[in-house]
Amino acid sequence: MKKFVAIYGAPVGAYDEMMKNPDPAKQKEGMDAWNAWMEKHKASFVMGVNAPLGKNKRVTASGAEDKRNEITGITIVEAETLEDAAKIFADNPELKTPGAYVDVMAWVEMPGM
Repeated sequence: MKKFVAIYGAPVGAYDEMMKNPDPAKQKEGMDAWNAWMEKHKASFVMGVNAPLGKNKRVTASGAEDKRNEITGITIVEAETLEDAAKIFADNPELKTPGAYVDVMAWVEMPGM
């Protein structure tokens, strides 16, 4: 099996909008959907299940600064092919967020590292 990294993303404003008037029933529905999805695909997970991400700093040659980006979390899975790995995320609850996406990429093993 090969490893693949999935990066969850959504427009910054999409989460801001959802948090303006949080609905406890919708939040529970969302968590239930995530729990069901994680249970369905648990055999594929390498690192935990979903690692949500928070605030970030962008580091450049000029230094570090607070920055917001679209990345909301990561998951590492095992699958035979990139296509198989992508199929794992086809029913991911994150995709119900307006503008959300999941980028699935091959984990490249570097010899000697």
